[in-house]
Amino acid sequence: MTFDDGPHPAYTPALLDILKARRIRASFYVIGRNVARYPDIVKRMVDEGHEIGNHSWQHPLLSQLGKAAVLRELDRTSEAVFRAVQRMPVTMRPPYGALTKDQRAMIHKEREMPTILWSVDPEDWRRPGSSVVADRIVGGARPGAIILSHDIHKPTVQAMPAALDGLIERGYRFATVSMILGQRDWSKLRWRLPKVAKS
Repeated sequence: MTFDDGPHPAYTPALLDILKARRIRASFYVIGRNVARYPDIVKRMVDEGHEIGNHSWQHPLLSQLGKAAVLRELDRTSEAVFRAVQRMPVTMRPPYGALTKDQRAMIHKEREMPTILWSVDPEDWRRPGSSVVADRIVGGARPGAIILSHDIHKPTVQAMPAALDGLIERGYRFATVSMILGQRDWSKLRWRLPKVAKS
């Protein structure tokens, strides 16, 4: 389970309660300016075993930006996360999934962050209603699936008990993105500040 665009001051804590009750670890692709506003929520995420990924500072179309601007978006976010929790994001997700092949390679080379997209999109941002979101998540899930959702929408958070319980009933287990990628536990990785962006 991955959640984009937060943290949100009300909906993210409610989601964390839902995840904690089920002992589920998720990955949160956070927007840097929201991290700066709500560092305590990010700290709670980490304290409860969730992974933090980089989703840029202000959610632009990265595919339309030059190298220096892309790295600034990522570095400001990584620095905000580090200030909040003394840990660094090790993966990134581009807003709207918009990133060129060359940009993906550049980010991996310059910041050692793989680009993470998704395999299940319930289109919760269209606000189809919580039952539709839950049905789409459960119906689309496959072993190894990366499910996209957004913790800034109340109906999405309201969909999570049914969605998560439905996945559990079907025998699915949950892991963070880094654990899926390399069987690494994000909470045990070594942390370092990002290099200074090159112009």
